[in-house]
This record gives sequence, C-alpha cells and structure tokens, in this order.
Amino acid sequence: MKKIIIAGGSGFLGTCLASFYSRKGYEISILSRRHTIDHDNIAYYKWDAKNPGLWTEALEGADAIINLNGKSVDCRYTEKNKQLIYDTRIDATLAIGNAIVHCKQPPKVWLNAASATIYRHSLDKNMTETNGEFGTGFSVDVCKKWEAAFNRFNLPMTRKITLRTGIVLGRNGGPLLPLQNLTKMGIGGKQGSGKQYFSWLHENDFVHIVDFLINNRTSCGIYNVTSPSVITNTQLMRVLRDAVGMPLGIPLTKLVLELGAWLIGTETELILKSRKVIPERLLNEGYKFHFENIKAALKDLMA
Repeated sequence: MKKIIIAGGSGFLGTCLASFYSRKGYEISILSRRHTIDHDNIAYYKWDAKNPGLWTEALEGADAIINLNGKSVDCRYTEKNKQLIYDTRIDATLAIGNAIVHCKQPPKVWLNAASATIYRHSLDKNMTETNGEFGTGFSVDVCKKWEAAFNRFNLPMTRKITLRTGIVLGRNGGPLLPLQNLTKMGIGGKQGSGKQYFSWLHENDFVHIVDFLINNRTSCGIYNVTSPSVITNTQLMRVLRDAVGMPLGIPLTKLVLELGAWLIGTETELILKSRKVIPERLLNEGYKFHFENIKAALKDLMA
C-alpha cells in the first residue's frame, strides 16, 4: 500500500487529494493544526507547522509528502496578515525539510506548493517555466522566499518538485462559487479592463497532475500547474453568464472592485492581476489534461 503525507491537508486542495488517494486505497496521513480522529484509511497528526513532533514519524518510508500549508491569501494585506502569509509557508517548508534530513527512510518525493503569481502581470508574453519573468511586490516576494526555503535542502534520496499552481476551480473551494453568485445577481460582467488573463485549472486536473508527478520518476524541479488554455477575464465572465443562464452582466470597474474587496475583506489583486501562465513542462512530459476547455470545466463543476 502506498503511503501519502499531506501537510495542510484540511484545506480545499488537501481535501481533494485526500479524497482522490482514499479512493485508490492508499495509506494517507494528514498534518493539520486541528485535532481530528482517524477514520477510514486516513491518519491525522497534529502539528504547528513549525516545530518537530510526533508528526515527523509519519514521514518514514512515505512514497510522497505534499506540502500545501499556508494562510489563505484571500484576505486584506494588513501587516499582521502579511506576516502570517510569510510565516505559515516558510516555517512549514523548513520544518518538513529538516524532518526529511533526519529520516532513516526519507520520502521518495516531496512536492511543495508554490504559486503562479510569482510571474509578472502579463498581457503579452506567455510565462513558462523556462522563459517566465518574475514580477515585483508583496505576493511575488512571498513566492520567492517560499521557493528559496524549499531550495535550501539538498536531499539526495528525495525528488523535489515545486508546484507553481494557478487558480484552481472546484465545487467546494476556490473562486468559482463567489463568481457564480456575482453572475446570478446580474453583476457578472468584465472586471476591471477585462483584458487580464486568467490561468485556471479544474480540481480534477490538479489531483491528477500531482499523481502524474509522483509516479513519473524523472519529474523534478519547477512545474506550472495550470490549464494550457488561458482565457481573459472577459471570456471567463461570458462563459459563466451562459452557464448560469444570466443574459445581463454589469461590468465592475477597478474602483468598484476595490470598494467591494475592502467590504468583504480581500484584495483586488486576485482578480485584476493578469496571469498568462503555460504548463510547458507538463505538456512536454506527456500529461493529458482532462479539462482544457473552460466551458466543459464549468459544466462539470456546476452540474
């Protein structure tokens, strides 16, 4: 039986992975801040995502550890929240790396979450793993320091993979539900200029990409985890209106979005930054996407 460890496994993507591997009959261990009673073939280890503890024993002989730990960026960027966004990512990565160093039988592969927002705002150039250009600002700095923490470890017995993930669309998480609600209310027009690119991914492809990378023993290094079909915000909102049967779509200006973001406690960067990210390495290595078309993806998720 294969053994999979998921750090931060109680969140949206962690839950998707746990469900996927549970169906495959794998032995799953989840590292979580919450105390949860073991059930089915899932064992829960309480950790603070910083210090060593009993959770380190779970890493022994594991086939893979997947680190998704990090405070959600769907919040206001106050100084307190900024520090938590840094700390929850960097501390967890360092804790796992140090634990692997001391393993007698280290995990075969370590996949560490990262973000496609490391690339600059781009309306022109495709951002691939080989020619992508980094941006500036708080979010990019988080990404750089997060990856630097991961790259600090030289682990000859453990493959290391960086997951520069785009915006994952899911039934029970991600931005799809709030976007649906806006659209149903008749305010599902373009947001800002509408020209900004939206690098998205169906939750089904996320789990299959992770599984593909775990099982492909030559895979290592940085991967863009997004659909190869990049669309603009205008195109996204048009498809959403069609999907919910709403002919009216009032556009939202940048000023209105900034006011709305302040009211609901988030930031407009999540909507207005143009992410034109292409999964060049996944395509070159033979991964076949289940959902490349946004219409098909939304039809499946909203069924």
